[in-house]
Amino acid sequence: MTQQARAAGLVAGMERHQVAVYVGAITAGALAGWSAPGLGPVLEHAINPVLAALLYVTFLQVPAAELVRSLRAGRFLGAALVVNFAVAPLVVAAMFTFLPADQAVRLGVLLVLLTPCVDYVIVFTGLAGGDSRRLLAATPLLLLAQMALLPVLLVAFMGGELTRVVEPGPFVEAFAVLIVVPLALAWLTQAWAARRPAGRAVAGAAGAAMVPLMAATLVTVVASQVPKLDGNLAAVAGAVPFYVLFLAVMAVAGLAVARLFRLDVPASRAIVFTGATRNSLVVLPLALALPDGLAVAAVVVVTQTLVEVVGMVVCVRVVPRLLPLR
Repeated sequence: MTQQARAAGLVAGMERHQVAVYVGAITAGALAGWSAPGLGPVLEHAINPVLAALLYVTFLQVPAAELVRSLRAGRFLGAALVVNFAVAPLVVAAMFTFLPADQAVRLGVLLVLLTPCVDYVIVFTGLAGGDSRRLLAATPLLLLAQMALLPVLLVAFMGGELTRVVEPGPFVEAFAVLIVVPLALAWLTQAWAARRPAGRAVAGAAGAAMVPLMAATLVTVVASQVPKLDGNLAAVAGAVPFYVLFLAVMAVAGLAVARLFRLDVPASRAIVFTGATRNSLVVLPLALALPDGLAVAAVVVVTQTLVEVVGMVVCVRVVPRLLPLR
């Protein structure tokens, strides 16, 4: 067997066992963070680069023409927008009064629960037989919408006190580095691939790197944040029940929204997943940009990832039973 064939087999194996790879990556990151806490500050500097690479590969899977077509998929796009930007904020509002009183914990919970996932939600949707391609095509729009609405929603929940402690500069920088640049590079790569064999080779290699990049991102994020749990475990643990409750409620809400928009079964499964999964990896740099007094918010965001991955393993098995193919 040639080296190229072995590499292709390894990539195919990782794609078949993505959930196990991601759980293993989180476990490895947690062990690294606990055993070598000094790595934390070093790894924090790697978060933005690995996230930018991950989102570049994610956007590369969405041809620019598909984005235009996604705008014409009115019912699906409408359902995705409603479940994420109307229903989800209402669910968060219902929980907000009961959240721990710590300002950093509340801000971390808001950052992560008000933003829909745009990366591994595609994977879990596909594993559950959902319409992952249609959801992937809607990803850039979901990203742009959440970044436009997030400041408005944060101020609505936390009021003027938020503007006194949060500087807008790091948020703008994170948006440019993590969204604008990867999206532009992905579309430039697509144009190159359409014209040159070398471009097609680069695009193919980048697509094959999706699972390893996600695993590297999870290891980096978890290992960098675990050391911060020291002394903050009780405060962070207080957010866990709300993450579990949010996932359960939003799964049911996704079913209701899908029925309201009269979507087919694969599209309905995709709506359930986009409503239930959150954008912890992309908003983490925003949490890391907060002042030192709110540093716990970043750990609160990462904790949601740990809860959600377990929840997604459950959803991959449960959602097809709730929405069986006719």
